[in-house]
Amino acid sequence: MVHLSWTRPSPEQQKSCLDRSPTGSFNYDSKHRGVSAKPFSSSLQESLSKDGFSINHNRVLLGLGLSTFDKGKAALQSWKHFGLNWAFVDPKTPVETGVKLCVCVKEFLPWLLMPLQVAYVNQIREPKSLKASFGFGSGTLNGHLLSGEERFSIEMDEKNQVWYEVLSFSKPAHFLSFVGYPYVLLRQKYFAHQSAQALLSHVTDRQSKV
Repeated sequence: MVHLSWTRPSPEQQKSCLDRSPTGSFNYDSKHRGVSAKPFSSSLQESLSKDGFSINHNRVLLGLGLSTFDKGKAALQSWKHFGLNWAFVDPKTPVETGVKLCVCVKEFLPWLLMPLQVAYVNQIREPKSLKASFGFGSGTLNGHLLSGEERFSIEMDEKNQVWYEVLSFSKPAHFLSFVGYPYVLLRQKYFAHQSAQALLSHVTDRQSKV
């Protein structure tokens, strides 16, 4: 079932969308559950492509240092990467394994409401080095136009550089997405770019006020 709204979806509409998609009703095979947690590589891309998935990947430098990392992590936890005028997630949604979320996206006239569930949350901080990371992946539930998974992560490397990364794999799960899949792929790439800019603007703005 496709969830549509002709106006910006209300909290009640978002709840209704999620209520129709039971917890754990992932619409993609269990063998792919959590695969987005793996580092992006040509072998991962080849493996997923063989199973019919398209890959969307984007990595952007946010800045330097632990302060930038902590701001980026907090931004992910409050869904600032979805702070767009055409896409959003309720910022009060907890980033915790098992939590369902509703991604609202405006496409031409209607808004689409798409149910997902946080499949995993990973956090690493190495005390004897500069490296640290925080990320989570969400899997599509029944009622979503696509099937697959998307991971958002913040990482500080050994050079003190802080990176924001989006990695997703997906394939059509509904007639509408089959018909318009080339457009869907373009929108995914556009979202990855816009999401990175939103997070970069947030982190930069927060730094200027410190």
